[in-house]
Amino acid sequence: MDYKVADMSLADAGRLKIDWAESRMPVLMHLREKYSKTKPLKGYRIGGCLHVTKETAVLVKTLAAAGAEVCWSGCNPLSTQDDVAAALVDEGISVFAWYGQNTDEFYWCIDKVLETKPNLTLDDGADLIFSLHSRHEELVKHVIGGTEETTTGVHRLRAMADDGALKYPIIAVNDAETKWDFDNVYGTGQSSLDGILRATSVLLAGKNFVVAGFGHCGRGCAMRAKGMGANVIVTEVKPTAALKATLEGFRVMPMDEAAKIGDIFITATGMKDVIVKHHFESMKEGAVVCNTGHYDCELNLAELEAIAQSERTVRENNQEYTMKDGRKIYVLAKGRLVNLAAAEGHPSEVMDMSFANQLEAQLLLAEKAKTWEKKVYELPEENDQEIAKVKLQTMGLEIDTLTEEQKHYSTDYAAGT
Repeated sequence: MDYKVADMSLADAGRLKIDWAESRMPVLMHLREKYSKTKPLKGYRIGGCLHVTKETAVLVKTLAAAGAEVCWSGCNPLSTQDDVAAALVDEGISVFAWYGQNTDEFYWCIDKVLETKPNLTLDDGADLIFSLHSRHEELVKHVIGGTEETTTGVHRLRAMADDGALKYPIIAVNDAETKWDFDNVYGTGQSSLDGILRATSVLLAGKNFVVAGFGHCGRGCAMRAKGMGANVIVTEVKPTAALKATLEGFRVMPMDEAAKIGDIFITATGMKDVIVKHHFESMKEGAVVCNTGHYDCELNLAELEAIAQSERTVRENNQEYTMKDGRKIYVLAKGRLVNLAAAEGHPSEVMDMSFANQLEAQLLLAEKAKTWEKKVYELPEENDQEIAKVKLQTMGLEIDTLTEEQKHYSTDYAAGT
């Protein structure tokens, strides 16, 4: 078996992390038990490019239990948990991932996954899918379909489809309600603040906490920062999102204004150059800047480095930049995903539903994708409801059900007043 990870001696520690995650992911474990008997993915090769965390390991092991041959790479240079990567290799999974990759190493790992000629792809950010389309087009013929985990990747793939460049069907797992309305909001909110606190140990209460972008991820960050006692400021380009933030009780203003008064900044937009040179120039002494969007280009760190007279690492995942006037600005996790680079990513409980969606999407592709058009699809609504139902059951919660009379009323357009 071919693989490359940082240190195989870390496998035992990684296995303990995976064991913990499995104890917190009952939906996925329920599906593993179900599909390990029928092996619906037997004969399929799955090429994955997704953060190598303890939660991802539970998904990978479940795909393998369902019969798939799996090969994996990380989808971010600073998100791989090296002990988890070693544990997966120790269990027979081919993994190419380690923490602290440079750009060439990152794409080398993706290329190694593609060398296995996958039939199905599983992506987070669409780097594997785009690499397959742009640099390994000869391998596309082996692929019947793929899935995409995150907002940024879905936007990228829809743009490819609109341009006629997408060569096989994709299921936008990110757009399932049991993914975006839980993983993106509650997962990103909690894990991003976790990353900030691990990297800085600052007090959030009383701070001006600037959130760039009030989508699902930004909303989660704003909610959690408010809960910690911060004064939350939101910057936006979308009028409806700005209105929602206002009605949630947050201050809304342009980044040009927020830069002058913010103590902590976090970007969650999926757009480049959200914080640039003139913003850094107007920030106050001690400002902390980080990103929780998929790509680090939300912060223009090249422009910050150009105006800084010196820089040094003051804590793990915390870089201090000293400006020519003596002000210090702190950048966390090199502008990468702060929740994964400086912490452990989303809690296992919320990834339980996201990765259950991934598994169900892969099964749907294996069954039907050969007859589908080359575009981006959504998971069926019944998939969302079934996963939510199982999740509620594992939490010991019950809900009401409609009576037959109520079901009839729901479609009786003549009922009126």
